[in-house]
Amino acid sequence: MSRDGLRAALTGLLDEPFGDDDDLFDAGLDSIRLMTVVEHLRAGGHDVSFVDLAERPTVSAWAELLGGPA
Repeated sequence: MSRDGLRAALTGLLDEPFGDDDDLFDAGLDSIRLMTVVEHLRAGGHDVSFVDLAERPTVSAWAELLGGPA
């Protein structure tokens, strides 16, 4: 998934504006919302876990993890 795709998926879930390298927890991501993101990504065919995303909670890290284009 691309960074643009991740940004679009996160829009509306977060309380604060965020950049690609910002900690998404600081932007309002919480465990319930992260579980929603995990389910969305799994439904799209990505093999990710809650821990995978929580360890490095930035758009850049997630795009790298998901193997999408920058």
